[in-house]
Amino acid sequence: MNAPLPPVALIAGPTASGKSALAIALAQASGGTVINADSAQVYAELRVLSARPSPEEEAQAPHRLFGHVAGTEDYSAARWAEEAKAEIAAAHACGSLPILAGGTGMYIRTLLDGIAPVPPIDPATRAEVRELPVAEAYRALVDADPQAAARLNRADTTRVARALEVVRSTGRTLASWQSERVGGIGDTIDLAPLILLPDRAWLAERCDRRLVAMFDEGAIEEVRALLERREIPASAPVRRAIGVAEITAFLEGSPDRATALDRAQAATRQYAKRQYTWLRHQPPPHWPRTEATEISKQMANFARFV
Repeated sequence: MNAPLPPVALIAGPTASGKSALAIALAQASGGTVINADSAQVYAELRVLSARPSPEEEAQAPHRLFGHVAGTEDYSAARWAEEAKAEIAAAHACGSLPILAGGTGMYIRTLLDGIAPVPPIDPATRAEVRELPVAEAYRALVDADPQAAARLNRADTTRVARALEVVRSTGRTLASWQSERVGGIGDTIDLAPLILLPDRAWLAERCDRRLVAMFDEGAIEEVRALLERREIPASAPVRRAIGVAEITAFLEGSPDRATALDRAQAATRQYAKRQYTWLRHQPPPHWPRTEATEISKQMANFARFV
């Protein structure tokens, strides 16, 4: 008989949907380890603005991959997946249930399905592409990879440059590479997923209340400290986290605090909406979805672990 696959719990959901609270409750009930799967919560500089668990919350159960990356680093889904694999293996080795918690779809997909084996991009090609204005890069992409150009927003600097540098450096389109995925662990684990999809109005109100608390409890100071770090360029991923741009504008003199808060709330609601749509439609249809917001009801999905 084949040995049973090692279990891994996954709690996914849009921002402010209650993932952290459920993950801690499950960890306490099962002897589990919470492993971050949120792209903003990896950064050391953004505990408050990324809604990272507080020190008091982290003390309630083991937490891994939270706040372990400096804003100066060019972090990626591929790196996170490798680190997550190591933390999952470490949890299994000590008899702990790995509990992935987060809403970054690219992270989850990379870990479970693997990543396209795109070879390293020629540095000269990358530099040449990244120096192009986005409009010029998009026109070049139309010629080199028209299918990618048709899919992408012509103003999306990062994705347009990525698609163009891949086809120029490798001679193959990014879509061609992405059809081949390696390194995923989905077939080697017993995955117990749950997707939190609460009422949209409830979620929007929760996002708004949380932004008020963030502004009152240190988010502005976090962004001020981030801006003082001259070694972190404006293009760094940490400075693209939701809320950073709005607080930056406030600190630079326009708009006022109330307007900055309103804009940060709007940006957060829009981000939650995008996550909600992705999580509703993209993960496998057999993954359980729940509208429940009570932890007692959410925990029913993980009854076999407690």
